[in-house]
Amino acid sequence: MLSRVANSIYWMSRYLERADNVARFADVNFHLMLDLSLDRDSTQWYPLVATSGDDEDFNKRYKTADEQSVLKFLTFDEKNPNSILQCIFRARENARTVREIIPVEMWEKINELYHLTQSHSRKRSLADLYDYYMQVRQAGHLFTGLMYNTMSRSAGWQFAHVGQMLERADKTARLLDVKYFILLPRGEQIDSAFDAVQWGAVLKSVNALEMYRQQYHSINYRDVTDFLLFSQAFPRSVLHCLDSAAGALKSLAPECKPASPARTEMDTLTQTLHRSDAAHIIADGLHEFIDGFQYNLNLVDEAIFRSFFET
Repeated sequence: MLSRVANSIYWMSRYLERADNVARFADVNFHLMLDLSLDRDSTQWYPLVATSGDDEDFNKRYKTADEQSVLKFLTFDEKNPNSILQCIFRARENARTVREIIPVEMWEKINELYHLTQSHSRKRSLADLYDYYMQVRQAGHLFTGLMYNTMSRSAGWQFAHVGQMLERADKTARLLDVKYFILLPRGEQIDSAFDAVQWGAVLKSVNALEMYRQQYHSINYRDVTDFLLFSQAFPRSVLHCLDSAAGALKSLAPECKPASPARTEMDTLTQTLHRSDAAHIIADGLHEFIDGFQYNLNLVDEAIFRSFFET
């Protein structure tokens, strides 16, 4: 497969997964504030920006982190390269260049989502956004279903899958990091009813609440951390995503050297996760662990570029 085509498929998938994650985080945060009866200017909005990793850019251009400014920044801000608007635009541009490679239904879904986003970006009402977020999430599910059910398991599918899994692992880790910092266990307040609601919202953000409850009896920071980092069965846990991405990279072995930078970096990262456990990570510092994880995940992305896309 041409490096240009592989690169476009990889980033098409990553950008759509990124847009889907931003939509789900914003939607769940809105409903959390209703559940806790918090005012709409609550400090609960800024963590969404921190989760995206774009807080430095936000702080330069916005004075306050209220509902309106945060949702504008994350959803329709043309200057934010990771806003839903920009992610869907970039996903569509990448898909457009590989229309002859991907199934027509996948292109139609991306194109439909693009025009939906353009239409909503011209509206001024915040109330309309929550219907839009649901539509983005549904489009993400449909796109994934089309990808899994209509693409041959050739190189194109493997690159799309790697992109989706790496992006998903990144966002799950970021969400856990930010929320853990906000809800940092506080002496006698550990595992309070308030914190249980907040951690429940974290699980909802990655569609994990029901699956978590099948495995654990109560919602607390220790078990949520263990589940979202190390569950080998849940498809949005960090470990599951990395193992799945590693499997896809191995299937691409005929197209690269066995000791390619991508395989080397991915193996290093997955082995680190498999040797870790939640109890030791929490004791040593969850933020420090995830900070190192993010750094190594960036190394994997750079190695994929060198192994497959660099010309």
